[in-house]
Amino acid sequence: MKSTSTADLTPEEAEGFMRMALAEAEAARARGDVPVGAVVVLDGEVIGRGHNLREVEQDPTAHAEMIALREAARHLGSWRLEGCTVYVTLEPCPMCSGAMVLSRIERCVYGASDPKGGFLGTLADLSDHPRLNHRFDVMPGVLKDTCAEQLRSFFRALRQKSKRDRQRDP
Repeated sequence: MKSTSTADLTPEEAEGFMRMALAEAEAARARGDVPVGAVVVLDGEVIGRGHNLREVEQDPTAHAEMIALREAARHLGSWRLEGCTVYVTLEPCPMCSGAMVLSRIERCVYGASDPKGGFLGTLADLSDHPRLNHRFDVMPGVLKDTCAEQLRSFFRALRQKSKRDRQRDP
């Protein structure tokens, strides 16, 4: 996994933007979707926000990162998101990692690793693939425990609800 240059990103800045992504994830949870949130930042300004809307929109591409990237592109009037950093609460999947390559972001900062779908270092690493035409820095593990607990508590509650529903319907 590529390491990031932290010369222009302090831990406090990274945590501050990750807290914004966590707030987006809470919005997904409130709508009954998996709590993943993302923000896109350019020059210290949030230019894109997103949270999972897969269940709400019944759209397999409605991931937090995709929504935030689209909003950032609209804000800039360009698909090229050069100089942008994506902050996301869960390590991006292959689709979202690929979208980051294609949009030419500078960096992705993520919270929790995803052992079942993470493509920025866990299962594979699209950020530094030698045959792709763009590479970007990755900073994993920012507020990882908070991000992971947000997901664990969501799935714990979902399992408990499912168990209660099964007990009511013999």
